[in-house]
Amino acid sequence: MSLYVDIYKKMGSFELNVCFEAHNNVTAILGASGCGKSMTLKCIAGIEKPDRGIIRQDGRVLFDSTAKINVPARLRNVGYLFQDYALFPNMTVRKNILCAMSSKDEKLFKELCERFFISELTEHYPWQLSGGQKQRVALARMFAANPKTVLLDEPFSALDSFLKWQLEQELLSVFESYDKPFLYVSHDRNEVYRLADNIAVMEKGSIVETAPKEMLFKHPKTLASTILTGCKNFTHVDKIEDYVLYAGDWGVRIKCDEKITENIRCAGYRAHYFTVTDTMQEYNCMECEILKVIKDTFSVILVLKGKDVNVNSEWSVIRYELPYDEWENVQKNEKLYLLIDVNKLIMLEK
Repeated sequence: MSLYVDIYKKMGSFELNVCFEAHNNVTAILGASGCGKSMTLKCIAGIEKPDRGIIRQDGRVLFDSTAKINVPARLRNVGYLFQDYALFPNMTVRKNILCAMSSKDEKLFKELCERFFISELTEHYPWQLSGGQKQRVALARMFAANPKTVLLDEPFSALDSFLKWQLEQELLSVFESYDKPFLYVSHDRNEVYRLADNIAVMEKGSIVETAPKEMLFKHPKTLASTILTGCKNFTHVDKIEDYVLYAGDWGVRIKCDEKITENIRCAGYRAHYFTVTDTMQEYNCMECEILKVIKDTFSVILVLKGKDVNVNSEWSVIRYELPYDEWENVQKNEKLYLLIDVNKLIMLEK
């Protein structure tokens, strides 16, 4: 099965203009709040109508503005988990799930209740459920309908970390059991990495990059992708020689293994990639001033600035994340010198 989406929709000053394809695996749309992720799902489900474009599900046209085709939502066979769950308030959990089944299969009903940890809630009404319980009931109801395409809109936003972990494992099992496209929307990069096969990065209503997850996190091609995959440090760069560039926001000369192309304009570096060295070096090394020490649950985050940097930009502040035991050793040093591994530097064209 496959899902093809190429649509445009204007809402006030905001424009949704997306084109992508999903197959029998999990494709995630990763983006910040308000970038158009949920609107994309609503257009696929038939809840919202695009201004123009086409949506095909396994060869069947669900929407085509040119041919004036717009299949009603109830006939699209698309499962959609809403952010607000959309349970029927006057129905028990049992009735909410059974109403989605074409035949009232008691065995399937029990299997779904066990899978989503709601066996003890079947006679409760939605108003008697917590946010996480409502979400699990909504997941069970969606899969009860056996949809051809599954749309998941931030399904774990209301869950505590332990229950989220349990449901993630269940969802992974579901993904493996069903040979159909799953479209998964989230702003949580770690969640997306654990669950998805391919990731489409969305920024301001458009898909700016699509790639297998390992490739995207290792070699993002756009600034939006680099930020959304968790990179915290950026600098403008100027080429000095064929193999040397100057990172102005960090105040460091970086020597590369390959020739630097003229179109490289900035670079990114992840906060946990730095290493500490005892002495200052000519290339790929900077002396840092510690501005702030932030203690996280299992690590320490140092907010730094290059000692000789006069640039005052949003990128001139550097974040370095390290384990507690390493921080204990770093504190003993009079000066802090950080090394940059050039092979882990993310080069960006703009």
